[in-house]
Amino acid sequence: MVAALARSEWKPGEAIPPEKVLCTRFNVSIGTLRKAIDELVAENILVRQQGRGTFVTVHNHGPRLFRFFNYERHDGHRDAPELTLISFTEIKADKVVAAKLGLAIGAKVFNIISVRGFGDGPVLAEDIKLPRALFPRMTEDQLRTHHSPLYSQYQNEYGVNVVRIEEGVRATLASPEHAELLHVEPGAPLLQVHRVAYSFNDQPVEYRISHVNTEHHQYARSVT
Repeated sequence: MVAALARSEWKPGEAIPPEKVLCTRFNVSIGTLRKAIDELVAENILVRQQGRGTFVTVHNHGPRLFRFFNYERHDGHRDAPELTLISFTEIKADKVVAAKLGLAIGAKVFNIISVRGFGDGPVLAEDIKLPRALFPRMTEDQLRTHHSPLYSQYQNEYGVNVVRIEEGVRATLASPEHAELLHVEPGAPLLQVHRVAYSFNDQPVEYRISHVNTEHHQYARSVT
Protein backbone atom coordinates (compact mmCIF):
# COMPACT_ATOMS: atom_id res chain seq x y z
CA MET A 1 0.00 0.00 0.00
CA VAL A 2 2.86 2.36 0.78
CA ALA A 3 4.31 1.63 -2.66
CA ALA A 4 1.01 2.66 -4.27
CA LEU A 5 1.03 5.91 -2.28
CA ALA A 6 4.65 6.53 -3.26
CA ARG A 7 3.66 6.20 -6.93
CA SER A 8 0.92 8.78 -6.35
CA GLU A 9 -1.63 6.19 -7.40
CA TRP A 10 -4.11 8.06 -5.19
CA LYS A 11 -3.80 11.82 -5.42
CA PRO A 12 -3.81 14.29 -2.49
CA GLY A 13 -7.32 14.66 -1.17
CA GLU A 14 -8.50 11.56 -3.04
CA ALA A 15 -10.21 8.66 -1.27
CA ILE A 16 -8.42 5.33 -1.22
CA PRO A 17 -10.43 2.33 -2.53
CA PRO A 18 -12.84 0.41 -0.26
CA GLU A 19 -11.39 -2.09 2.17
CA LYS A 20 -12.67 -5.13 0.26
CA VAL A 21 -11.00 -3.92 -2.92
CA LEU A 22 -7.71 -3.34 -1.12
CA CYS A 23 -7.84 -6.71 0.66
CA THR A 24 -8.23 -8.45 -2.70
CA ARG A 25 -5.54 -6.42 -4.37
CA PHE A 26 -2.92 -6.92 -1.66
CA ASN A 27 -4.08 -10.41 -0.67
CA VAL A 28 -4.39 -9.60 3.05
CA SER A 29 -7.05 -10.05 5.68
CA ILE A 30 -9.35 -7.23 6.71
CA GLY A 31 -7.60 -7.10 10.09
CA THR A 32 -4.16 -6.72 8.53
CA LEU A 33 -5.42 -4.04 6.16
CA ARG A 34 -7.08 -2.05 8.92
CA LYS A 35 -3.92 -2.19 11.02
CA ALA A 36 -1.91 -0.84 8.05
CA ILE A 37 -4.42 1.94 7.49
CA ASP A 38 -4.41 2.78 11.22
CA GLU A 39 -0.61 3.15 11.08
CA LEU A 40 -0.81 5.43 8.04
CA VAL A 41 -3.48 7.54 9.72
CA ALA A 42 -1.32 7.79 12.86
CA GLU A 43 1.53 9.02 10.65
CA ASN A 44 -0.79 11.60 9.03
CA ILE A 45 -0.29 10.05 5.61
CA LEU A 46 -3.99 9.20 5.46
CA VAL A 47 -6.90 10.91 7.16
CA ARG A 48 -10.31 9.48 8.01
CA GLN A 49 -13.43 11.53 7.39
CA GLN A 50 -16.42 10.15 9.23
CA GLY A 51 -19.15 9.01 6.90
CA ARG A 52 -17.03 9.67 3.80
CA GLY A 53 -14.03 7.35 3.88
CA THR A 54 -10.24 7.52 4.14
CA PHE A 55 -8.33 10.08 2.10
CA VAL A 56 -4.74 10.94 1.21
CA THR A 57 -3.67 13.81 3.45
CA VAL A 58 -3.27 17.22 1.84
CA HIS A 59 -0.66 19.73 3.05
CA ASN A 60 -2.67 22.93 3.21
CA HIS A 61 -3.42 25.94 5.40
CA GLY A 62 -5.59 23.88 7.74
CA PRO A 63 -4.49 21.97 10.84
CA ARG A 64 -2.25 19.65 8.76
CA LEU A 65 0.03 22.60 8.03
CA PHE A 66 1.29 22.67 11.60
CA ARG A 67 2.45 19.08 11.54
CA PHE A 68 5.71 20.30 9.98
CA PHE A 69 5.72 23.93 11.07
CA ASN A 70 7.31 23.96 14.49
CA TYR A 71 7.20 27.63 15.49
CA GLU A 72 4.80 29.57 17.67
CA ARG A 73 4.52 32.78 19.62
CA HIS A 74 5.70 32.73 23.20
CA ASP A 75 2.07 32.54 24.30
CA GLY A 76 1.63 29.31 22.31
CA HIS A 77 -0.44 30.80 19.48
CA ARG A 78 0.31 29.54 15.96
CA ASP A 79 -0.31 31.46 12.75
CA ALA A 80 0.15 30.43 9.14
CA PRO A 81 3.41 32.07 7.99
CA GLU A 82 3.79 34.46 5.08
CA LEU A 83 6.62 33.49 2.72
CA THR A 84 8.80 35.95 0.82
CA LEU A 85 11.09 34.48 -1.83
CA ILE A 86 14.55 36.07 -1.82
CA SER A 87 16.28 34.00 -4.52
CA PHE A 88 15.96 30.84 -6.58
CA THR A 89 19.06 29.36 -8.20
CA GLU A 90 20.41 26.07 -9.49
CA ILE A 91 23.68 24.89 -7.95
CA LYS A 92 25.74 21.72 -7.65
CA ALA A 93 25.52 19.66 -4.48
CA ASP A 94 28.59 19.89 -2.27
CA LYS A 95 29.65 17.08 0.04
CA VAL A 96 27.25 18.03 2.84
CA VAL A 97 24.20 18.59 0.65
CA ALA A 98 24.88 15.42 -1.33
CA ALA A 99 25.04 13.38 1.86
CA LYS A 100 21.85 14.90 3.27
CA LEU A 101 19.87 14.32 0.07
CA GLY A 102 21.41 10.99 -0.95
CA LEU A 103 22.87 12.46 -4.14
CA ALA A 104 26.18 12.30 -5.92
CA ILE A 105 28.52 15.22 -5.29
CA GLY A 106 27.94 17.69 -8.09
CA ALA A 107 24.32 16.66 -8.71
CA LYS A 108 22.01 19.52 -9.65
CA VAL A 109 19.94 20.99 -6.85
CA PHE A 110 17.65 23.97 -6.53
CA ASN A 111 18.61 26.48 -3.83
CA ILE A 112 15.74 28.53 -2.41
CA ILE A 113 16.41 31.42 -0.05
CA SER A 114 13.26 32.72 1.63
CA VAL A 115 12.02 34.62 4.66
CA ARG A 116 8.88 33.80 6.61
CA GLY A 117 7.01 36.02 9.01
CA PHE A 118 3.61 36.63 10.54
CA GLY A 119 2.67 40.16 9.53
CA ASP A 120 4.75 41.80 12.25
CA GLY A 121 8.15 41.19 10.69
CA PRO A 122 10.41 38.34 9.58
CA VAL A 123 10.96 35.43 11.92
CA LEU A 124 12.70 32.73 9.83
CA ALA A 125 15.41 32.97 7.18
CA GLU A 126 15.51 29.69 5.28
CA ASP A 127 18.05 28.09 2.97
CA ILE A 128 16.38 25.17 1.17
CA LYS A 129 18.04 22.60 -1.10
CA LEU A 130 15.93 20.37 -3.38
CA PRO A 131 17.05 17.63 -5.81
CA ARG A 132 16.38 19.01 -9.28
CA ALA A 133 15.45 15.53 -10.51
CA LEU A 134 12.43 15.44 -8.18
CA PHE A 135 11.21 18.93 -9.10
CA PRO A 136 12.12 19.26 -12.79
CA ARG A 137 9.54 21.94 -13.68
CA MET A 138 10.09 24.20 -10.68
CA THR A 139 10.73 27.83 -11.53
CA GLU A 140 11.22 31.08 -9.67
CA ASP A 141 8.00 32.45 -11.16
CA GLN A 142 6.07 29.45 -9.90
CA LEU A 143 7.32 29.97 -6.35
CA ARG A 144 6.50 33.68 -6.45
CA THR A 145 2.99 33.27 -7.80
CA HIS A 146 1.84 30.18 -5.86
CA HIS A 147 0.70 31.12 -2.37
CA SER A 148 0.15 27.63 -1.04
CA PRO A 149 2.65 26.16 1.46
CA LEU A 150 5.80 24.65 -0.05
CA TYR A 151 4.93 21.12 1.03
CA SER A 152 1.54 21.52 -0.62
CA GLN A 153 3.31 22.56 -3.84
CA TYR A 154 5.66 19.59 -3.60
CA GLN A 155 2.68 17.28 -3.24
CA ASN A 156 0.27 18.78 -5.77
CA GLU A 157 2.72 19.81 -8.50
CA TYR A 158 5.32 17.03 -8.32
CA GLY A 159 3.76 14.13 -6.44
CA VAL A 160 6.40 14.47 -3.69
CA ASN A 161 4.69 13.80 -0.37
CA VAL A 162 6.62 14.74 2.77
CA VAL A 163 5.70 12.16 5.41
CA ARG A 164 8.29 12.83 8.11
CA ILE A 165 11.13 15.15 9.07
CA GLU A 166 14.28 14.98 11.16
CA GLU A 167 15.44 18.18 12.83
CA GLY A 168 18.35 19.31 14.96
CA VAL A 169 18.47 22.62 16.84
CA ARG A 170 21.45 24.63 17.99
CA ALA A 171 22.20 28.17 19.17
CA THR A 172 24.06 30.55 16.87
CA LEU A 173 24.74 34.24 16.26
CA ALA A 174 23.36 36.27 13.38
CA SER A 175 25.71 36.70 10.43
CA PRO A 176 25.48 40.04 8.57
CA GLU A 177 23.40 38.27 5.90
CA HIS A 178 20.91 36.78 8.34
CA ALA A 179 20.82 40.00 10.39
CA GLU A 180 19.68 41.87 7.29
CA LEU A 181 17.04 39.28 6.42
CA LEU A 182 15.65 39.10 9.95
CA HIS A 183 15.99 42.81 10.85
CA VAL A 184 18.25 42.15 13.82
CA GLU A 185 21.74 43.30 14.76
CA PRO A 186 24.73 41.23 13.57
CA GLY A 187 25.71 38.92 16.40
CA ALA A 188 22.18 38.73 17.80
CA PRO A 189 21.28 35.30 19.22
CA LEU A 190 19.34 33.04 16.84
CA LEU A 191 18.28 29.42 16.65
CA GLN A 192 19.66 27.38 13.77
CA VAL A 193 17.44 24.47 12.76
CA HIS A 194 18.69 21.78 10.37
CA ARG A 195 15.95 19.71 8.71
CA VAL A 196 15.88 16.79 6.32
CA ALA A 197 12.40 16.01 4.98
CA TYR A 198 11.58 12.50 3.79
CA SER A 199 8.99 11.01 1.49
CA PHE A 200 7.93 7.37 1.36
CA ASN A 201 10.58 4.67 1.86
CA ASP A 202 12.81 7.18 3.67
CA GLN A 203 13.70 9.04 0.48
CA PRO A 204 15.22 12.45 1.38
CA VAL A 205 13.55 15.21 -0.65
CA GLU A 206 14.59 18.45 1.07
CA TYR A 207 17.49 19.79 3.14
CA ARG A 208 16.68 23.02 4.96
CA ILE A 209 18.61 25.28 7.32
CA SER A 210 16.48 27.85 9.15
CA HIS A 211 17.71 30.75 11.24
CA VAL A 212 15.07 31.84 13.72
CA ASN A 213 14.60 35.13 15.57
CA THR A 214 13.25 34.04 18.96
CA GLU A 215 12.49 37.51 20.34
CA HIS A 216 8.74 36.87 20.04
CA HIS A 217 8.61 33.27 18.77
CA GLN A 218 9.90 29.90 19.87
CA TYR A 219 10.62 26.47 18.46
CA ALA A 220 7.98 23.96 19.56
CA ARG A 221 8.02 20.59 17.83
CA SER A 222 4.51 19.68 16.73
CA VAL A 223 3.12 16.29 17.71
CA THR A 224 -0.09 16.48 15.67
